[in-house]
Amino acid sequence: HRVEMSEFLTSVLGLRNEPLDGASADFFALPDGSYFAVASPGEMGETRRSIGFLVDDLDQAIAELVARGVQVDPEPAENTSMRYAHFVAPDGRLYELIEQKPEG
Repeated sequence: HRVEMSEFLTSVLGLRNEPLDGASADFFALPDGSYFAVASPGEMGETRRSIGFLVDDLDQAIAELVARGVQVDPEPAENTSMRYAHFVAPDGRLYELIEQKPEG
């Protein structure tokens, strides 16, 4: 459903597709500067539908969650614009932490 969802986001919702090198998803820029990502099932690992939380220091945020007994990806993933890691919250759903890379 990736192609259909990406087409819906561009043609119906008017979002702009912004490809990111190293990312295996289609990224769409939102008005507040955040992104909406669309991937095929299993393409980016176990993702289901997730909400991402922007953090200043991904490694510190991961350490804080692990110290509280939260299940977090063993290694952060990254693309040209961001580093991120998924975690399972007490509601049993998948979320992610996202750290923007400095523009350079």
